[in-house]
Amino acid sequence: MTKLLFIKASPRGDESKSTAVANAYLAKLQAQDAQLEVDVLDLSAETLPDFDGNKVAAKMNIITGQDQDASQRTAWDEITTMAHRFISADIYLIASPMWNGSIPYKFKQYIDLVHQPGLLWGLDPEKGYFGLLEGKKAVLALTSGAYGPNMPSPAFGVDYQSAYLKFWLNQAGVENIEEIRFQPTLLTADPEAGFQAAVAEAEKLAS
Repeated sequence: MTKLLFIKASPRGDESKSTAVANAYLAKLQAQDAQLEVDVLDLSAETLPDFDGNKVAAKMNIITGQDQDASQRTAWDEITTMAHRFISADIYLIASPMWNGSIPYKFKQYIDLVHQPGLLWGLDPEKGYFGLLEGKKAVLALTSGAYGPNMPSPAFGVDYQSAYLKFWLNQAGVENIEEIRFQPTLLTADPEAGFQAAVAEAEKLAS
C-alpha cells in the first residue's frame, strides 16, 4: 500500500490556492488508487515544539557520537517520532505559498525539527552530506502573489521557495520531484484561468 503525506503549509484553509491545487492532484490520484493511504499534516493546526537547547544538544551529540543525558534523550525521542511520520511516507505532496521569497515560518520550523542526522541525512567528513531516504517522490504545489517564473526578478520577487524545498528534499535523498505552479496569483490578467491551468496540470501529473 502506498502512503502519501500531504503537508499543508498555508494557514488560509479553504482560501488557500496552493492547497486547492494540491487537492486536485490528490483527488485524481485517489480516483486511480483506492488503496492510497493519506496522512494530512496541516501545519497551521499542528502544535510544533520549539527546536530548543536540548534538541540542539541532542542533534550535536548524534553527529559527534556522544551519549545523551536524560533531557536530551527525551528531546530526541520527540524529534524521532515526528521524523518517522515523515519517513514512513512514499509520496510527499507539499502545498506551499511563497512568503517573503521563501516558505511560511511554520513549515521551516517543521523542516528544522525533522531534518536530522541519522534520520533523513548523514555526513561524510570527506564527501559531505548524503540522504537516507530512498525511493521517495515529492510533488510541490507552489503559489505566489507577485512572483512568477516569467516576471522580472528581483523586482517581483526571488524564488527561494522552490529552490529551498528542492535543496532540502535532495539532501534527504528525495530526487524525484515534480512541481505544479500557480504563479503569480495576483499580478495576472486572468487569475481564474491561471488557477484552472494549474489544476489541469495537477490532474495530468497525477495521471
